[in-house]
Amino acid sequence: MIWLIGHKGMLGREIARTLSDRNIAWLGTGRDVDITNMSALENFAASHDSSAGRTGLTASTKTVPGKITWVINCAGYTTVDKAETDHAAAKKCNEDGARNIARITRSIGARLIHISADYVFDGINRTEPYGDDDEKHPLNIYGKTKSDGEDAIKKTMAQYYILRTAWLYGFEGKNFVYTMTRAMNTQDMVRVVDDQTGSPTSASDVAAIVLKIILTAAAAHSLFGKNSAIPYGIYNCTSKGSVTWYGFAKKIYELGKKHRRIEHTCNVSPCTSADWPSPARRPAYSVLSVQKLESALKTKIPHWEESLEQFIKSERFNSETL
Repeated sequence: MIWLIGHKGMLGREIARTLSDRNIAWLGTGRDVDITNMSALENFAASHDSSAGRTGLTASTKTVPGKITWVINCAGYTTVDKAETDHAAAKKCNEDGARNIARITRSIGARLIHISADYVFDGINRTEPYGDDDEKHPLNIYGKTKSDGEDAIKKTMAQYYILRTAWLYGFEGKNFVYTMTRAMNTQDMVRVVDDQTGSPTSASDVAAIVLKIILTAAAAHSLFGKNSAIPYGIYNCTSKGSVTWYGFAKKIYELGKKHRRIEHTCNVSPCTSADWPSPARRPAYSVLSVQKLESALKTKIPHWEESLEQFIKSERFNSETL
């Protein structure tokens, strides 16, 4: 059974849907179980893990007995600018919460998949994608707390997969694709920064990778006992390819027109980060290499343009739901 923490967030919802589609038992928690409170995590685990002598209920309304074998952590403090003045809250969630989750995962004998971010890197004077083991140097408080959360997990347990993702968008929740689609349908012009480069990443793709890790590890476990076919550690987990926010917006407009998500004529214009000042500095270049992940999973990760088109033309696409 899988314990999905942060199951009501954009990525959490996509992972929950992916697990349910494969009839994989899962239980979900959100703010109802405070990850910064170790006792709350212990009490939940004790009452929902059959290895503790109890049968549990999922947050998805199903009764699913069994031992918790995986914990997936999608929870986090994600308000990048607010973190600059709310350092304590960001630290409590992204670092202390991550440590607590690692502790409870280790104590129940499960494995952990933890979601991290590209903001652990600064992107200064960078032109080549970051490797999974490159030295970290965050520019802002959010990035520092995510980096510290990674370190806390590494110090707490051994059976973990830390997945760093970036520029995430999904069917349920606020994201850049929906924001641009709505703006392009109502405004004659939108201005988008053209001096920050990254890899737009579909939540569906990340959910598929999470599922593949679990299924591959389960197959290896059945053959080799506790050994895993996928080495534990940190993996960059984004779509392939890179683009600026402006280039991303241009592609959204092109595909939105093609698939009739955008009916209005809108001019997409470039600007600089200085034109849109914010409390938190953003990396100018935060492209992550996914070579290690592709090799470990023996799979091909899609290019961001391919995934974006699949997203925009999907029947699930609905930018008016927010």
